[in-house]
Amino acid sequence: MFMGEYTHNMDSKGRLIIPSKFREHLSEEFVITRGLDNCLFVYPMHEWSVLEEKLTSLPMTSSNARTFVRFFFSGATETDLDKQGRVSLPVNLREYAKLEKEVVVIGLANRIELWSKEKWDSYLLDAEDSYEEIASAMEELGI
Repeated sequence: MFMGEYTHNMDSKGRLIIPSKFREHLSEEFVITRGLDNCLFVYPMHEWSVLEEKLTSLPMTSSNARTFVRFFFSGATETDLDKQGRVSLPVNLREYAKLEKEVVVIGLANRIELWSKEKWDSYLLDAEDSYEEIASAMEELGI
């Protein structure tokens, strides 16, 4: 299970240290892809397989399903960690998430998200304004 928030600097070659607590839950190889809200999603292979099965079972006749599957899979790349616990982030994914130097690495149970520090800070400010409203709505759903 991934949880917590860490900030690391990406080096000039696009390599980012993955927190040691997260490394122990990643499989030897894992998948990074475009996520929602202009961040990157990182999935251990077993979680990616579950998601892949769900997405490939979506109806091809649905325009929204085709668009989402294209977005998600076309940005996906299988990768691994180097001996220093770093991952090399492809240029297209760095550009999508606007990752430059400071990267926030957050754990969300079954996946990791990678955010530019600026976008994460902005997201948190926006979310704080509606946190109580969202919590109330979640309570109504029984969560």
